[in-house]
Parts: sequence; C-alpha cells; structure tokens
Amino acid sequence: MLKIARFSFLIAMLSLGFVLLAEQMPNPETESTVPELVAFHEVIVPIWHTAFPAKDYAALRGFLPEIEAGMAKINAAVLPGILREKQGAWEKGLKEFNQAVDAYKHAAAGTDDQALLDAAEQLHMRFEMQLRSIRPVAKEVDAYHKVLYVVFHKYLPEKKYSDICGVAADMVAKAEAITKATLSPRLAAKTEAFQTAAAVLLAESRALEAAGKSCLEKDIPSLVEKVHGAYQALEKVFD
Repeated sequence: MLKIARFSFLIAMLSLGFVLLAEQMPNPETESTVPELVAFHEVIVPIWHTAFPAKDYAALRGFLPEIEAGMAKINAAVLPGILREKQGAWEKGLKEFNQAVDAYKHAAAGTDDQALLDAAEQLHMRFEMQLRSIRPVAKEVDAYHKVLYVVFHKYLPEKKYSDICGVAADMVAKAEAITKATLSPRLAAKTEAFQTAAAVLLAESRALEAAGKSCLEKDIPSLVEKVHGAYQALEKVFD
C-alpha cells in the first residue's frame, strides 16, 4: 500500500512539473518572430561584415548554397497567430526578398564582381526590411499585443469573460507603459501620432477594466472590440 502511495505521489509530482514547465514555455502563437528568418542572419553576418568589405568575391560566391537553403525555409515559414495582420506586408516583402536572392544567384554565376557586390548589398537590405515588416515598433507594444491576442482570439470567441476581466488590469498596466515608450530614431517623426493613439488605447483598456470590476459582462464584447480597434489604430500610425 505504501509503495502504491509513493508511486501515486511521484506521478502527481511529475504531472505538476510538466504543467509548470508548459506554463513557463513561451507560446509560439504569441511570439512576434519567424525563426527561419532569424536563422538567416547567420548567413548575412559573414557576407555583410566580412566578405563584402574585404571584397572577397570567392567567398561571396561560396555563400550561394547557404543563401538558397535559408531562403527556401523562409518561403515555407508560417507566421505565428500574433502576426496574422502583418501577412500582407510579409508577402510583399518576401517577393522582393526572393528577387534579391535571384539577383545574387545570377551575379554569383557571372564574372561581374561589382554586380556581385551590389547583389550582396541588396540582399542585406531586403533581409533587414523583412525583419522590419514583422518587428514590433516598441517592446511595450509587443507586450500589450501578446495579452490582447489571447483576449481577442481566444477568450472573446469562447465567451470567457471572467478570464478577460482577470487580465484587464494587466492590459491597463501595459497600456500605461506604451504611453511612456520611446520610439527608435527612425520612427521619431511619428511620436506625436503614436502618443495620441496610445492615450486612446489606455482609455479603452481602462474602460474594459472598469466593466470587469463592476461585473458588467454584457459590456465586455463591445469593450474588447473597442480595445482591439484602438490597438489597430496604434499600429496604423506606422503603416
């Protein structure tokens, strides 16, 4: 009997361990990244930072198999759920990225070394642009979006209003962080529009939190829609 009890306890502890591990692991659907694209950086680094400045044409031509293999993986990649609204920008950029790879392939097969350098520069630029097409404008915006994604695409369709109310305070805190965020230099010109949109998002998030505290579940769907609309308006600032 004692052995059975110990065995049951061991199974329970293992199950708890798996649950805790699952909770700590990031959810791929809420991670604003494409691993296949990130991995391509390992090819870009030696091209752009070593072979290109040294004008090592043999090395540049030698990278072609890695470039083609990496591009094939990027073409086959599927965007995570949190990036579904960026699908159009991803596909547009992907077309131009593939054109850059084709130009590199053509240059690598020829004898025009300057064309090869130009192709390497274009490849680097298109890689950076593809990253930019999915990169959050600020870490604070990404943090908010991770919660909103679950609320809008999981909790709301399943009518888990209590769960929405449970994360509303966190959404307010993250919206407040957005209002204090500093944009990168390349986006600095959009700061005023960003701050205006961030203030609206904070106001809508607070309205959702207030409804949750008052147990006004009938208002939750429309308030979530308003929050989602405010978030979309924030992202459109950078379109």
